Amino acid sequence: MPPMEDTVAIVTGGLRGLGKAMALGLLRAGHRVVAVGHIPDDIPAMVDAAGEDAPRLTCLALDLLQSEAREALVSQAEAIGAVGVLVNNAGLTFTYFDPKRFVDGPRKFWVLEDATVQAVMDTNYMVADCLTRRLVPGMLARSWGRIVNVTTKLDTMDRAGSIPYGPSKAALELASSIWAKDLAGTPVTVNIVNPGAGAHTPGMAQEMRDWSDSGKAPRLLDAEAMAPPLLFVVSREADAVQGWRFDATTWDASVPPVEAARRSGRRAGFLLHPVEDFSAA
Repeated sequence: MPPMEDTVAIVTGGLRGLGKAMALGLLRAGHRVVAVGHIPDDIPAMVDAAGEDAPRLTCLALDLLQSEAREALVSQAEAIGAVGVLVNNAGLTFTYFDPKRFVDGPRKFWVLEDATVQAVMDTNYMVADCLTRRLVPGMLARSWGRIVNVTTKLDTMDRAGSIPYGPSKAALELASSIWAKDLAGTPVTVNIVNPGAGAHTPGMAQEMRDWSDSGKAPRLLDAEAMAPPLLFVVSREADAVQGWRFDATTWDASVPPVEAARRSGRRAGFLLHPVEDFSAA
């Protein structure tokens, strides 16, 4: 079982927003971090934010929808060291397929184009699935590993106008639960870390960010709030934590991490609606 500081953490979508905050949190905790995004212009700001920790940071701009890009990511990360942490955060949000939803109202699912739906499903679910399957065997062989998935609020997954974002995140939510079951009893864990609310990041519509800043809407979550629950699930304190979800909005960073986890943790996945009498009326 290698010391955590001897392993490498990969953060997808790690050059901006929630991913950037989580990558910096891991970096400041002593991890070697590979932060990957798809916009090369994000790299200088990320390196600048890393400050004196920048020597332990590797930034990559790759299109992870391409299999060769995923292999390049894994190869470059493994050239640095054993990959012990994978944070599946890359995602296309409402700003991609419905940028005016807070002005014009949500778009209906039937107006979306095939390519748009496919891109969201592939980015939000398939990239995570592919990378996890690629990296878990090495983690098992080294007897330690952490898979951390970023899904979303359960009501967002099942909200009118949420296709394809909601279903893509629901797929990752249920996959998290299944992966955790498959890995039960092993030293590799799968857990979810979520904002638990809208976050003040480029993934949120500019109108909503402006309304939040002006007080016209509830305050959006600061991306940095993701770091405390993330650092807990990748720690040795969480060796037995398997198949849970932790939301940053309910995480109390003023108490010990185990206590914060006890207060805010929920099982990953879904419960079916209870049986009730059917009525066609």
